[in-house]
Amino acid sequence: MSNAPVLPDKPRRRGLLIGLVAAVIVVIVVVVAVVLGTRDDTATTAAGGGTPAKTVKIGVADASLKYWSTYRELAKSKLNVDVELVNFSDYTQPNPALSQDQLDLNQFQHIQYLANYNATSGDDLQPVGATAVYPLPLYSLTAKSAAELPADAQVAIPNDAINEARGLLVLQSAGLVTLKDGGTAFSKVNDIESAKVKVTTVAADQTASALQSGSVAAAIVNNNYATKAKLPTSDIIVKDDPSDPAAAPYVNIFASRKADTGNKTYLDLAALWHDPAVQEVFLQENPGAVVQDTSAADLQKELTEVEADAKAAAGK
Repeated sequence: MSNAPVLPDKPRRRGLLIGLVAAVIVVIVVVVAVVLGTRDDTATTAAGGGTPAKTVKIGVADASLKYWSTYRELAKSKLNVDVELVNFSDYTQPNPALSQDQLDLNQFQHIQYLANYNATSGDDLQPVGATAVYPLPLYSLTAKSAAELPADAQVAIPNDAINEARGLLVLQSAGLVTLKDGGTAFSKVNDIESAKVKVTTVAADQTASALQSGSVAAAIVNNNYATKAKLPTSDIIVKDDPSDPAAAPYVNIFASRKADTGNKTYLDLAALWHDPAVQEVFLQENPGAVVQDTSAADLQKELTEVEADAKAAAGK
């Protein structure tokens, strides 16, 4: 009996086997949970629109107007774009800022202004969408009509080349000045052949303050500066007609660098400006504006023609 072989402890071996199986099961469960968890996260990210929003910087001169708030909300909800407005008080700044990559787009100028900028700077910024033509008004706080302005009254107009010329054409239409050869989009004060008033040029952002301070009897004030100064439309004594076909070069635009004219996001942002929700607010704030929905290709063609005229006027 004492020499009989010792048998293994069966219950103990069974417990070890069960433990190993349990460990394997735990590992499998953990792996499956990790895989499924990863898949669930990925699905959630895709379903939740996890693509980061693009940020696009747009240079403007009227960021405080309410329609921009509507525009920015729609850009985020419809295009997944965060629009950052960069406001400028001086018209000479947004184009160089765009050219130097400080902006992605700007929206403050018309075709005529951009053509003159390109012609004089050697730059090649391009329109990618149209907005509206604004009338260019002559305001007075004392006279109710151009005829009521006293002889030799001081009248201020913007001193940038294009708005100076357009302002002079407004004064000529009111019978206040006569311009050489009937005037052009490039006329200057030295082209005045006769005048019933004294015309002085000041920075565009100073025309409203010159009027309100009483230093001039009347002033040509661009739309955004008139809005900022809270000049009522009842103080307008004459303005040009934004619906006139001759006003086509004065359509305001979204502009980009030439390399970006095919950028889909930028084209979509330009098109978004015409969304009915944006237009409703815009026209409440700018009842005198005439909205234009000209294609980018047609705008670029118009720019080429106007730019050729600008270069010819500059003797280039």
